[in-house]
Amino acid sequence: MNNQQIMENYLLVLKSTVEVYVHGTLESSNPDIRKIMKAGLDDTLSSQEKTYTEMTNYGWYKIKNVKKENIRQVLKEIINN
Repeated sequence: MNNQQIMENYLLVLKSTVEVYVHGTLESSNPDIRKIMKAGLDDTLSSQEKTYTEMTNYGWYKIKNVKKENIRQVLKEIINN
């Protein structure tokens, strides 16, 4: 496994972890638990951002610019359905 694959896997783990923390934060009725979950969410989001930035710097995470017309077309399709 090379560094790119390791970082891709780590990014996937971070994304899954964010989902767990979001649901935990939303569903917790105890303020102390909510605070802990929110702190975990914030830390995980920070790690995700750092990982994403690093991968982008290495050229391992490509960003595609979407044309406005493509966005309009998708929105039109959503509205019509």
